[in-house]
Amino acid sequence: MRIDTLDQIGHDYRYIYLSPHLDDAALSCGGTILKQRAADERVLVVTLCTAAPAADAVFSTLAQAYHQVWELNPAEVVTARLREDELAMERLGVDHYWTGLLDAIYRYPKAYHNHDTLFGTPAPDDPLFSTLRQFVSNLREHMPHATFYAPLGVGNHVDHQITFQAAIECAGPNLALYEDFPYVTKPEALERRTAAIDLRLHHRTEIIDSTLPSKIAAIDSYASQLNELFGSAAAMARAVRDYAKIAGIQTSAYTERYWALSQTP
Repeated sequence: MRIDTLDQIGHDYRYIYLSPHLDDAALSCGGTILKQRAADERVLVVTLCTAAPAADAVFSTLAQAYHQVWELNPAEVVTARLREDELAMERLGVDHYWTGLLDAIYRYPKAYHNHDTLFGTPAPDDPLFSTLRQFVSNLREHMPHATFYAPLGVGNHVDHQITFQAAIECAGPNLALYEDFPYVTKPEALERRTAAIDLRLHHRTEIIDSTLPSKIAAIDSYASQLNELFGSAAAMARAVRDYAKIAGIQTSAYTERYWALSQTP
């Protein structure tokens, strides 16, 4: 079910997923979400960057390049992606809320104007920092006992990094950091990110053998993104299976891996 206003969000969600974009929760956590729903747990996916740019917006060269890859008309790109997300959330069986914030390429095109800046250090004056700190704080106050899931920031997309920072500062102790898929599949991407954030972390794995096919079906909902991220739907399914096997190499099972802050002795 889509939740249209914050007032509709109840107090009884056990798990809250912070998804920077319209696909991140399914890509990185779909198997776990499906297990939680199979156990009849209350799960809410909160997707952050879901707003359409202004009708008179002047798109940067980077934004235009993305529109071309997605094969979507600039005037309809967000609407089309929201339809995809509706289908994915239905396949995951979860409640979901769109916060209506702008993606980096629309929010601050002067700062994020090419690949290096979009996957670099977030602009210090990016308004998303303060907005997300307040939003995550409000969510935690509303649901103080919920476990929050947020991106680790592997791959360094600025929206993922800012979401990570807001979660670290405001989500409280019940925080799980997910590996940003498919960025985490690049050689040494995970190691570079954990070294860069310089926090004491430990990980756990969630076996998803029973939910892997349904996770792949949920990701397949994002038709506009598959070519850019994987090359094809078939390649996506292979990549999801391959990384789930790598993440679970110690268990010989398909898994998703999550990270948490280690308690200081």
